[in-house]
Amino acid sequence: MTGHALTRMLQALQDAGLEVDPNLLDAAKILDKFYVPTRYPNGLPEGAPTEFYTREEADHALRCAAQVLRFCAGFLGR
Repeated sequence: MTGHALTRMLQALQDAGLEVDPNLLDAAKILDKFYVPTRYPNGLPEGAPTEFYTREEADHALRCAAQVLRFCAGFLGR
C-alpha cells in the first residue's frame, strides 16, 4: 500500500482482519482532511492556513492524532 491517507491504511488493517474502532476511522478521516491544505502553500484557494483554521480545530486534530498514535503503539506492542 502506498499513500498518506490514514483512513486507507486503517481500512487495509481492517481488511486484513484487525479490529479497528469506527471512532478511530472517524479520527483518521478528520486528520486526512488536514494533509494538503496545511502542508502546501497553494492547498487553499487563497491565503495561509492560519487564516482558515481555528484553535478549536487544531485542538481537535491533536486529540485525533493522539488517538491514532495510541492505536499504533498498541498495534506495535509498545
